[in-house]
Amino acid sequence: MSQEIAVVGSPEFTTGFRLAGVRKCANVPDDEKDERLDDAVEDALTDDDVGIVVMLDEDLDHLSRTVRRDVEGSVEPVLVTLGGGAGSGLREQIKRAIGIDLMDEDE
Repeated sequence: MSQEIAVVGSPEFTTGFRLAGVRKCANVPDDEKDERLDDAVEDALTDDDVGIVVMLDEDLDHLSRTVRRDVEGSVEPVLVTLGGGAGSGLREQIKRAIGIDLMDEDE
């Protein structure tokens, strides 16, 4: 079972995670995201030790269509995005990971 967390993003984003003890961090400076972000995300997705990949929600816009499709369909590792406002798709991520919707539509 994969137990590591990987963080992909700008050095400013990954620094806090490094300080918290996350060892797998891929720094992709903002001015290089269009060229390097796909490779960094693919590396995290194919790492057998990684169970969770953390990114900024806005960084998803920099991914190619193919990598974005892979990320959105990935169950293990699961992608967790931060930022982006109300829920930022967390409900969909949970539903995809466990296969059911835990929230009732009336709530």
